Amino acid sequence: MDGIIIINKEKGMSSFDVIRSLRKLLQERKIGHTGTLDPLATGVLILCLGKATRLAQEIEAQEKVYEAEMEFGYQTDTYDLEGEIVATSPKKEVKREEFEEVLSHWKGKISQIPPMYSAIKIQGKKLYELARKGIEIEREGREVEIFGIDILDFEGKKAKIRTKVSKGTYIRSLIYDIGEELGSFATMTALNRIQVGEHHLKNSYTISEIHDKINVCDFSFCIPVEEYFSFPKIQLEGEKNLILFRNGNTVIFKEKDGEYRVYQNGLFLGLGKIEKQRLKGYKYF
Repeated sequence: MDGIIIINKEKGMSSFDVIRSLRKLLQERKIGHTGTLDPLATGVLILCLGKATRLAQEIEAQEKVYEAEMEFGYQTDTYDLEGEIVATSPKKEVKREEFEEVLSHWKGKISQIPPMYSAIKIQGKKLYELARKGIEIEREGREVEIFGIDILDFEGKKAKIRTKVSKGTYIRSLIYDIGEELGSFATMTALNRIQVGEHHLKNSYTISEIHDKINVCDFSFCIPVEEYFSFPKIQLEGEKNLILFRNGNTVIFKEKDGEYRVYQNGLFLGLGKIEKQRLKGYKYF
């Protein structure tokens, strides 16, 4: 089976738990995720099946929208409720005006230090493997972008925000940094990813919903590769252009610059980009 599934991951499951469940349900071994969610987190988890795994990097690079809850007054070693409390502050309540001011400092491009409890590899070792042994190492900051932060709820001792971010952004780290600047500390207590690219939580499926659909031979939950991206379609003409495209060469194409889904005679060939009337493929099917 080739295609893309938008999962609504439930709390308590790891991303790999979801993959294991789908492998069993679909009898498909080749399944890959496009950015993990911690067991504490819920929401949109996009999985690629079969040939669609070639698109994992493109999907992972898309912008994401999260809703996150936090409490003030303490920090944990994981930056969320899964960890052990490592620091407390006498300042357990903040003012809304103060919170709004600090949030404004974290919009735009920022340098973010990833948490020790993360899957990032340094010298071949995953950070969380070192963290579980009590080892903490220096991490370099990585540039990420916070496109916007909105306050959804605020009660002084806790808050809820919605934020749109670039690839590689750790919301746990963002909340940790906000707490540091507030002087109160802050810990993430809940996280829900509500959107990846153009795909929203309302169009996702739980594992149980997929199970029920499979039982009645309904596979509508699996999006064909060519339908996942909303790029416009273009048609290649002629055998020569087909050979050039498939061999990674450029093809003269008089369309405006941008990304396209490329076809010939109704057959989906892959994804391409046009620059200065030159088409070049970057993913082939």
